[in-house]
Amino acid sequence: MTKNRRKKGSYFSEEDMKQIRAAVQNVGKLEGYVSVADLVEAAARRELRRLQRKYNDGRKWPGVEAGEIRPGRRTRAETAAREDHP
Repeated sequence: MTKNRRKKGSYFSEEDMKQIRAAVQNVGKLEGYVSVADLVEAAARRELRRLQRKYNDGRKWPGVEAGEIRPGRRTRAETAAREDHP
């Protein structure tokens, strides 16, 4: 693994992981995804660009170092708010 592609933690339900693996296995080559990481990274980059366009005039934000964001799962309030706004 290269320096720029260190493994990062991602949390998916087992059912979501099964579907992600199935997508890669069934159409990954057609879409240019040779691995689960390829698909997940592409999806994250698309979402990042969408958020930058929506909230930051399409510009990059200053970077945030690892450890500067609270780790762990969502609080109950955060989970409830997410369920209210899919």
